[in-house]
Amino acid sequence: MLTSTDFSGLINERFFRNFLPIPAHNELRLGAVTKDFELLDITNSQPVRLSNFQGKQPVILAFTRIFTEKQYCPLCYPHIKAMNENYELFSSRGIEVLMITSTDKQQSEKVVTDLGLKMPLLSDPSCWVFREYQVGQALGAPLPAQFVLDKQGKLVYKHLFSFLSPNASVEQLLAAV
Repeated sequence: MLTSTDFSGLINERFFRNFLPIPAHNELRLGAVTKDFELLDITNSQPVRLSNFQGKQPVILAFTRIFTEKQYCPLCYPHIKAMNENYELFSSRGIEVLMITSTDKQQSEKVVTDLGLKMPLLSDPSCWVFREYQVGQALGAPLPAQFVLDKQGKLVYKHLFSFLSPNASVEQLLAAV
């Protein structure tokens, strides 16, 4: 049986806004407090504000690349699965993981169900948080990146996309906290 790849939902305003390549170039310095934002957590339909974690616990911001609810980046999919499988490990160490995607609410809801996500999945379809954190973009979607913030909200680790190392491993992120 021959199956075809379903690209429905891929070509949209977000795709064209993120089509031209912009390399990951982040000027955030280690020790700096990162920019605050508020995005909808698809896993519980509640808004999440980054500054609410300041003074309480470390946070990992895991920007990921999902094209549509049916199309995952082949470099990001294993990372999403690994982060989700280890979410309890992060939680047991007092670390919150905020996975950030550019898919819209409806697409993100399907991703949560499809992958059985336990960690928060924050939807940023306008990609403004991706741009604020200067993660770069290519071929219709922002690039992946990971940022570790300490309990005070200061940046202690950042990993920007490269083809040799598209995402920081679970072990790298745990060591950074």
